[in-house]
Amino acid sequence: MPEYLWAESESWARRVLLAPLLLAEGPYRLGAWLHRSAYQRGLRRVIRLPPRVISIGNLTVGGSGKTPLVSWLAGELRARGRKVAILSRGVRGSRSAEVNVVSDGERVFFSAAEVGDEPVWLASTVPGVPVLAGRNRVALGLRASAVFGAEILILDDGFQHHRVARDLNLVCIDARLGLGNGHVLPRGPLREPRSALSQADAILFTRVPVEPGPAPRALGLPPGLLRFGVRIATRGLRALDGSELSAPDVLRGQKVALLTAIARPDRLKREIEALGAEVTELRAYPDHHLYTRAEIEALDPARQWLTTAKDAVKIPPSWAAGRRVAVVEQEVRPDEPQRLLEWIVDSLDRVHRSV
Repeated sequence: MPEYLWAESESWARRVLLAPLLLAEGPYRLGAWLHRSAYQRGLRRVIRLPPRVISIGNLTVGGSGKTPLVSWLAGELRARGRKVAILSRGVRGSRSAEVNVVSDGERVFFSAAEVGDEPVWLASTVPGVPVLAGRNRVALGLRASAVFGAEILILDDGFQHHRVARDLNLVCIDARLGLGNGHVLPRGPLREPRSALSQADAILFTRVPVEPGPAPRALGLPPGLLRFGVRIATRGLRALDGSELSAPDVLRGQKVALLTAIARPDRLKREIEALGAEVTELRAYPDHHLYTRAEIEALDPARQWLTTAKDAVKIPPSWAAGRRVAVVEQEVRPDEPQRLLEWIVDSLDRVHRSV
């Protein structure tokens, strides 16, 4: 997604230049509205699953930090004694089954090539929490309830998935980018019109700067909608084989190359540079790209390569033999973790009592 589409204001010259995209935006906007409206008006069936359901999604394309938030929330709810399962659609996996039990909370059964990178990454980050992936989230939820006794289901990237009734809709918005120019694809970065935010229970402003900075870009958001801030900070570096974590300050003054297949590689570059490193090369593939052995073996062994944790689940350590590849580990730090968790738990319990 071009950077200029994230600008809240545009020059007249740019508006004229991009005017042809309005012809494509109209049908896309209408289709997204009709899809949501069909479920809201009862034209298509919404299915309520036995467990409580939390959706964590976004309104824009590109990474907004929703999957790390899914991991954080699942771990926190489990620590409070709740039986949680994560449901993911998976992207670019080879398995076509409607239900894939990626993890039972103890063992990971599939590779990223089979079910996609995000479910495998989630399975590796939240021990004790089952992770299921597939195209039928109703079937996933029923399996999680029947086999694992899940009391709470967390839908990763669930805001545009309307078939499953949810008890909480949490929408992630990058605090630095906001909703961009406010247009729907392909004229802007929105998956559906801003009016869809009327269905959100809270906004999670992600990637709030670690240091004090400007307020989150909230142009066009519904007034009065509950809002929370979330920081995503680099925790350190580790080797592909999972060795001990090194502090992020080891990057200061170092020359590094980046290997990644995420939605916004430019953001990763800025984050690494902010830690004091000089990025000499950015080798970026499309989001969710599945690496081949040849691509990894083609990395210059003389360089220090950095990649993300989501990328790392797609790179067997044996492929990188003789090459220096380190994984950038990040962590979620809500500004008010107790307030956020208590609001979520109280909201779910309130729904449970009213059913």
